[in-house]
Amino acid sequence: MRAASARAAAPAPKTAPAAATPEPGGGPLAGVATMVGSGLSNQIGAATGSFAFPVLGPLGVVAVRQYVAAAVLLAIGRPRPWTFTRRQWWPVLLLALVFGTMNLSLYSAIDRIGLGLAVTLEFLGPLTIALAASRRRADACYALIAAAGVVVLMRPQPSTDYLGMGLGLLAALCWASYILLNRTVGRRVPGAQGSAAAAGLSALMFLPVGVVLVVRQPPTAPAVGCAVAAGVLSSAVPYLADLFTLRRVAAPAFGLFMSVNPVLAAVVGWIVLGQRLGWTEWAGMGAVVAANALSITARHRGSPVVS
Repeated sequence: MRAASARAAAPAPKTAPAAATPEPGGGPLAGVATMVGSGLSNQIGAATGSFAFPVLGPLGVVAVRQYVAAAVLLAIGRPRPWTFTRRQWWPVLLLALVFGTMNLSLYSAIDRIGLGLAVTLEFLGPLTIALAASRRRADACYALIAAAGVVVLMRPQPSTDYLGMGLGLLAALCWASYILLNRTVGRRVPGAQGSAAAAGLSALMFLPVGVVLVVRQPPTAPAVGCAVAAGVLSSAVPYLADLFTLRRVAAPAFGLFMSVNPVLAAVVGWIVLGQRLGWTEWAGMGAVVAANALSITARHRGSPVVS
């Protein structure tokens, strides 16, 4: 359940809290190490969750992951929904719906086209938000680079899984929507209460799924363990790690590192799941990663550090 920062235009992890002013404590090396650990934890969590697909399916794994995410965010955000006004409630409700759809479409895409390609397509969501917010000609070039990468990834061939690709693009659309909604919630609801309430509502939406799974076919302990591990590794660990990182690393550096997440996903998919990619897939993925990295670097070159 990684989420996007409500304030950053560049991609940020999907449960990242709003960026804070970098603190000297721990030093930048500690922040970099934490970013690497957070990225690996997120992708290893997704890979671990895929081991439960034969028993729980993507829907069941996402349901368990939503429960874990809600437990973490509710404990940290401590929302008071009874104090929310109608103006605060509607973006929270939409955020809950988008949150669940985003994770379900991503995990369904992982099940069909593999971890690396699914995460790369999902990454187009925040990249589109970042490029759309700019009026620079250079960003138009970066958008063309990313588009070329997508064309390479989705080129027609006998083995192309168009449904899986479509699910990856749906996850991208949901992530972009999540960023915009998170900004609205961040402006209207104090602290992390809005995100926590949305996570709790999303978990409630998936509660019937858990009930049906238990009634129809009691899940095995290993499958539930893998799903819970996915929730912890892809929700709790990244969220806590980003709390640490965003206080030690400037926002541009944080966004730049997030660009390599598709590569981390491909490497984890290869090592953990045996999902090998051909050179064309690596080229397409590299184009998407390069477009984001170039955009962030150009946007912040010569600019003062902002959070």
